[in-house]
Amino acid sequence: MAEIWQGLVQAFQLLVIRDPAVGEIVWLSLKVSGVALFFSAVLGVPLGVFMGLSRFTGRRLVVALLYTGMGFPPVVVGLFVFLMLSRSGPLGQLGWPFIPTLFTPTAMVAAQSIISFPLVAGFTMAAVMGVDPQLRRQVQSLGATRLQTALAILSEARVGVIVSIIAGFGSIISEVGAVMMVGGNIEHKTRMLTTAIVLETRKGNFDLAIALGVILLGLAFITNLAVLRLQGRTFDER
Repeated sequence: MAEIWQGLVQAFQLLVIRDPAVGEIVWLSLKVSGVALFFSAVLGVPLGVFMGLSRFTGRRLVVALLYTGMGFPPVVVGLFVFLMLSRSGPLGQLGWPFIPTLFTPTAMVAAQSIISFPLVAGFTMAAVMGVDPQLRRQVQSLGATRLQTALAILSEARVGVIVSIIAGFGSIISEVGAVMMVGGNIEHKTRMLTTAIVLETRKGNFDLAIALGVILLGLAFITNLAVLRLQGRTFDER
């Protein structure tokens, strides 16, 4: 109990004095997770809308793969990205400048994007499928194009889309296995809050590990609170 209390006190002290090392770790965590979430949303939301509105041969297989990806172990994703980007891997051998290299923030973004993408797409698909089918018929009867119909249904399902983005963010801001595997937990380069917590725990610095954990929880809470406020405004608009 004393260690937990000391960790809370140290977390407050780190925030008050604005420790440069902690600030660097927090900024990298937010940057990597934010960029990964952006790519996941840009790709996942349109795919979710398409899967929710379309019917085609093999759709069940694609949905099954999407649902499988939603429960994919992050450490397996890290292993996959590591093997793909290693020098002996299929992408690493190409040597193209736009391909991420291991032990860089870009590689961590790639791993986190793969982790959050199925969640964003899957929950968006579920939200779109939950919209009243009559809305689609009404919009189409008014002469709307396929794109206009999709945008109208997406607007109606926007609360579920927000939830999908929250789920995607939560899956990567607290992730440790994949980012440690492809990032290496290098000080001043790829060390994030989750990997720093693991490192300090292994070193026996439980006070600092708890302090970093408190900061991580605080960031997740503030982010989700901001999104929930946006979600509340969406409900008020209805």
